[in-house]
Amino acid sequence: MADKPILVLGSTGPSGICLLRELLHRKKRVIAFVRPTSASKIPADLVSSNPDNLQVVHGQIDDDATLGEAVAQCSAIISLMGPVQESMSSRTPLPYPAFYENHVLPVMKKHGIKRIAAMGTISIYTEDDTAVFSRWILRTGVSWMFPAAYNAMLGIASVFKEEADIDWTIFRLPMLLGGSDETAWKADREKGEAQAGPVSNAWTGKLNRSILAKWLTDWAENEGKWVRELPALSS
Repeated sequence: MADKPILVLGSTGPSGICLLRELLHRKKRVIAFVRPTSASKIPADLVSSNPDNLQVVHGQIDDDATLGEAVAQCSAIISLMGPVQESMSSRTPLPYPAFYENHVLPVMKKHGIKRIAAMGTISIYTEDDTAVFSRWILRTGVSWMFPAAYNAMLGIASVFKEEADIDWTIFRLPMLLGGSDETAWKADREKGEAQAGPVSNAWTGKLNRSILAKWLTDWAENEGKWVRELPALSS
């Protein structure tokens, strides 16, 4: 399984592009599953310089046939799917929990793929978390101003917590910083490592996207790490 590609969902945003850069930098084979309308967001330098290691698959996340073709090839999935800026203020439920429950997880089971790291936020609590005022402020603000996004994150966690047959990890994100162009990524990835674990007084409430990409690539390389856990990440 180690030589099979990593499938990346949500690869066209800044964090996804940083992740593609890091995976390819470490000579990983990568499948980027993207909506047809978003394919142009993957930088041309990544596509042209990695013809053997980067495969771009065009499809919708609810297209089980196309998704299945990508999943069947991979060893693990890293998903950065979640609310985007355009949907943050929505007052109607967002589809992300249903995408996982009705499409991603069933397709994984069909093809015998066990490992997935899925994006969450610190709106999701765990029993090991410490009460931190800055986290409470951020979580409360999101729940008031962006209730659909807030509920989507809680829904994603609920879906995964019911899955005993999948080796899932939900990485809980704080505020993300940093650019995704090659120069910014190269500079930022040298700025340290991510902290991971329960929310504590050491939690800073921010994380650089390039450092996130390093942590996620480490996760991909270390099978058995963070299985059915919800580490909160920060710088």
